[in-house]
Formats: sequence, structure tokens, C-alpha cells
Amino acid sequence: MQRAPLHPIPPGSTIGVFGSGQLGRMLALEARRMGYRLHTLSPERNSPTGQIADREVVAAYDDRDAVLEFAQGVDVVTFEFENVPALVSELANARGVPVRPSGRVLHAAQDRLREKTILSQAGLPVTPYRPVETAADLQDAVDQIGFPAILKTSAFGYDGKGQLLLESEKHLDAARQIADGQSCVLEAFVEFSSELSLVAARGTDGSFAAYPLVENRHKNHILDLTIAPAHVDSELVQAAKYLARQLFEFLDVVGVLCIEYFLMPDNSGTQDATDSEKSSVDRFLINEIAPRPHNSGHWTIEGAATSQFEQQLRAVCGLKLGSTEQLRPAVMLNLLGDLWNDGEPNWSALFKYPEVSLHLYGKRKPRRGRKMGHLTATGPSTEVALVTGLAARAALQGAE
Repeated sequence: MQRAPLHPIPPGSTIGVFGSGQLGRMLALEARRMGYRLHTLSPERNSPTGQIADREVVAAYDDRDAVLEFAQGVDVVTFEFENVPALVSELANARGVPVRPSGRVLHAAQDRLREKTILSQAGLPVTPYRPVETAADLQDAVDQIGFPAILKTSAFGYDGKGQLLLESEKHLDAARQIADGQSCVLEAFVEFSSELSLVAARGTDGSFAAYPLVENRHKNHILDLTIAPAHVDSELVQAAKYLARQLFEFLDVVGVLCIEYFLMPDNSGTQDATDSEKSSVDRFLINEIAPRPHNSGHWTIEGAATSQFEQQLRAVCGLKLGSTEQLRPAVMLNLLGDLWNDGEPNWSALFKYPEVSLHLYGKRKPRRGRKMGHLTATGPSTEVALVTGLAARAALQGAE
């Protein structure tokens, strides 16, 4: 749906960001480059975003006075972290400040059960699931879903947190402890071919732009690396974009959003060519959505005509969306706190790789599994970029 654009918010204006992690930091860097001011609010002091922002407000998200005062000092509100109370959106709107994406989109992504329900209402494919509101619901859900299955807490789950794999009856006691006193969702365990994701944006005028579909590889439930573009048929790329656009339209998204997909095995056999488009769509299951820039989109800083962070600024400020053309094959590799186990990484060894770019997030305390930064390797092909990126990351630990 195309519609008349709202009054654009030009450079020199102030962007208000709720959340203060690395996504806000990279957004703030783009804001400075494009001439915008940026304020951030979160409970953290000297945060990754706060180190770059023009103003860092340290307050709880449910502090009404702080949120109101914050909203009065900005021209538009956006998010780098979706787990903030709906109150934030309501208070900003009450002051006449546009919130992009809207509180409705935020609300949908904050809770796994709510997310799956909304995706199903939109006619989008999701893994079979059942709600588990109490420990007593668990047996009924298992009877319907069967083993293996994954129990996930509805709220505050990311990087594998709040999840338990149920392979048989012997795991039910541990599952009941998780479900006791909190809402959960039980999902069928699916054997997928690969994990893919798509970052896309939608403007205030209804325009839509999607980046290339990428492949994600995880370790210990945490994203390890992203390969851009994914090596899949063009029909699958178009199917992923089709599903994304459906979601953006259904939720009336303004801003950047990432969809994580499971790509299921190809069981089309001798299917007629006329059914190929439907077959491609049927191979996708949506795992989850994130209404903001995403870890799997970091490669766009070096690898695309417009980074996902510039695109976020363009979308929420009512500007024309930028080109999502990929300029070169790229691989993004996360740097976790584990890298610091034996002391400071060997930065000198890293800089022997001119095709690799370093991004550190300004976090002072490395912890196991904590995302401290990332590398982006580019090359003539994703295969070359992957080899280069892996070698560069290994060099940080003194490995050959």
C-alpha cells in the first residue's frame, strides 16, 4: 500500500532511542555521519550507545517522568531493544512524538506466544506450537506436539536463553519447573536445512526494501557468523521477500525489521513448474522476528550500498529508503567475550588482514557468550570471505 509520506524529519533533528546496546551505538554512528543528534534512554550508564550519543539518560523504562521528559526532547522515537514496556510508546505518542516502529509492532515481538499467534493470524508459516500458561498445561501440549519439542519462555528469550529441548518424558520434570509461574510456548522440533534471515525496511509512505537473504550459523544457540548472500535459488529469495512484505503490511511496520527463517528440506519431487512459487513459500517457517536492525545485518555496513542502520534512520525519519544492493560478498563473524579468556586479543595479528573490518562495542567487561564486537570480511566470493574471516578471528587468539 502506497500512501502520502508524512512530513520528513531532516538532519539536525534529534532521534530518541530506547535501549543502549551495540545496535544503538551503530545507529548513533550513522546519525552523526548524517547530521542527526541522538539521545538514548536505558537503565545502563556509560553504555555502548551512550558513549556515542549526544545525551545518555539513565532511567528505568517504566519511569514515567523520565520517559516523558525524554520524549519532549526528541523529534522521533525508535528502539534498539524490543523488551521495553508498552508505556514508553504510549507516553511518547501522548506528547505528539512519532514512534517508529509502533507500539503494536513492539508488543507483537516482545512475547513468543503472542508473536506466533500474530504471525498465524497474518497467514504466515510458523512451527507447530501450543501455549503453556501453567505447568499443568505442559502434558496436554506435549500430547499434541509430541517429542522432540522445545519449551520456550514467552518473554525475554534470546541467544538460546529460556529454552529447553524435550526429547522424551524424562525431561518433563525440568520443563515443569520452567513453566511453573510463567507463560511458555511448546514448539515442535523441526529438522531444517538451514537458518536464514532477511532484514527489510518500510517507509512512512509504504515503500518496501529488502536486503539479500543471508545464511546464519550458530554455536551454543548464539549467532556465530552470517554469510551474505545465502547460496539459495532465486525462487527462495523471492519467497522470503514475499513473506516479509506480507508481515510488514499486516503490522504496518515503519522502520527496520528482521525475520529469522527455518528453510525446510526440498520435498517437491516432480512438482509442476506452475506450483514452484508455492513450493518455495512452503519451504519456509518463521522462527522469530526482531523489529530493529539485527546481528545478521551487520555485514551491510561494509557490504551494502546502504547499511541497515542508515536505513533505520531513513525509515523512521520519513526519508526515501536507500538502496539495498549488495556491493560485494561478505561474511560477518561475532566476537564473544570468550575471546578474552586468555587476556587481550592479538589485535596486531588481525590487522594483517586488510579485507577484514573490526567493530568493537565499547563493553568494558567481557563475559562468556557476551557479544563484544564483530568482524566483517569481504572478498570476491563468500567462500573466500569466509576463509579470510575465520583466519582473522583465529589470529586474534594467536592461532595460525
